[in-house]
Amino acid sequence: MATDLYTHPDYYNLDDLFTEEHKLIREATRAWVKQNVSPIIEDYFERAAFPEHLVKQLGEIGAFGPYIPTEYGGPGLDQISYGIIMQELERCDSGLRSTSSVQSSLVMYPIYKYGDEAQRKKFLPKLASGEFLGCFGLTEPDHGSNPGGMTTNFKDMGDHYLLNGAKMWISNAPLADVAVVWAKNEEGRIHGLLVERGMEGFTAPEMKGKHSLRASITGELLFDNVKVPKENLLPNKSGLGAPLGCLDSARYGIAWGALGAAMDCYDQAVRYAKERTQFGVPIGAFQLTQKKLAEMITEITKAQLLTFRLGQMRNAGTATSAQISMAKRNNVEIALNIARETRQILGAMGITNEFSVMRHMANLESVVTYEGTHDIHLLITGMDVTGISAFTRTAPDLNK
Repeated sequence: MATDLYTHPDYYNLDDLFTEEHKLIREATRAWVKQNVSPIIEDYFERAAFPEHLVKQLGEIGAFGPYIPTEYGGPGLDQISYGIIMQELERCDSGLRSTSSVQSSLVMYPIYKYGDEAQRKKFLPKLASGEFLGCFGLTEPDHGSNPGGMTTNFKDMGDHYLLNGAKMWISNAPLADVAVVWAKNEEGRIHGLLVERGMEGFTAPEMKGKHSLRASITGELLFDNVKVPKENLLPNKSGLGAPLGCLDSARYGIAWGALGAAMDCYDQAVRYAKERTQFGVPIGAFQLTQKKLAEMITEITKAQLLTFRLGQMRNAGTATSAQISMAKRNNVEIALNIARETRQILGAMGITNEFSVMRHMANLESVVTYEGTHDIHLLITGMDVTGISAFTRTAPDLNK
């Protein structure tokens, strides 16, 4: 069993910008990860099993809805604190961070922002503590990057709604006590519905065969004439902007989280380069190894500054969706590149489970496409800087 020796890189002294509370939150989360997750995560990943016993522990350390006010059971922390927690969790494993960020940004956030007081009081405290696990139903088998094309729908039956459809690639789904499901009403308007475990016609089978996020549980959401009480409709926001607002929060957490994976790989690369000798010297003495390490820490430092500034803007309520997209895309890309370069430095050892590098690489291959693919985020930035959308092009006539 590998010992977790991680220390975080801080080339530009970002710690000077963090408050004492931020640093305490980071150290507490890191200590919990090193003690409770690092010793077991490789085994769970290899078995493609979800460490369900960690759910309540995540609630205990404040990893569910860190920014949710204390009156609803949350810690009431700021956005930078949320980012720090996501960074420390994904530093260990992307699946661990996925469990937390889905619960926080895709379940608790919409209930808090778009729900009424009764919904907040019913669900948020149990979600914050880990007593309840939640999931977010937006992606469909035929509608990923174009969620507005969803076919899942509900009809007003007088005293309840009747929900039909299916969602796919849903983190936490098979164990979820409540699903925030996005569906179209009879007029084609998108609304959020709180679908609870045990409702007749609602099933959430697990999806098997993943080579990525193997320590995270993923499933489908199937709705066959599910009767949803009218009080379970989120009343305070509708339209595609509602689920996209949740994704802004989640993508912000991913930007911090993916950076954590990059930092973990870099930390291992530096340590190994100093210890491994070839031709009578540590491989860190070779120019090409130093080039790799220098480029890694440069990209990490830029990404650290990007996320910290984004966190400040999130705190102020000024961060735009496009700015969040830039950070998500950039940080996942540099994390993937750093994982691959670290594998090169570690040589054959890099493919073993004595190191976390191959697990990070496999996980990040999911992170680079979920909650907005790399290319979609690139086009969001392109649209923002040009004012021209690349998403609504008319298909060319191939007969001409």
